Amino acid sequence: MGPGFQRWQNEQIAAFGVLLRAFHDATRSAPHRVICHHDPGPNNTIFRDNLPVALIDFDTAEPGSPLEDLGYAAWTWCIASKHNDPTRQAAQVRVLADAYGLTQLQRGALVDAILERQSRNVRFWTETTAQVTPQQRADRITWSRQEHAFTTTNRHTFDTHLH
Repeated sequence: MGPGFQRWQNEQIAAFGVLLRAFHDATRSAPHRVICHHDPGPNNTIFRDNLPVALIDFDTAEPGSPLEDLGYAAWTWCIASKHNDPTRQAAQVRVLADAYGLTQLQRGALVDAILERQSRNVRFWTETTAQVTPQQRADRITWSRQEHAFTTTNRHTFDTHLH
């Protein structure tokens, strides 16, 4: 989509997984509830020496499940249908899951969380009153649906790499 969405190296993805886990741990109020950023993509990340070191833009932050953020992060850091390399991307989703420290149970729910975040993005751009042109809105909806279709088509590959 934007310049923040590119192919990331495994060390960058791992560093982001550690960063996101630290953020969630600092905000944890119960075993399964944290403050979710809700937009933890590369475009909302500060880099130092080419590695993620901080999150910015907390305007959509609110309590939720860590899997909400992890689903979005796996999508925006690891998955891009335009590259059409699901095996490499699935391996990077595993790098993110490993760095974050996901349990086996959480790993079993991660692909569903990715798909939900892609669907939620369609709903967001369909319903938002944000100041965007009709073409920008249509492009973002189309992109989100395309990513959802790619993830669905390659679900087995993503699930297999997580276990």
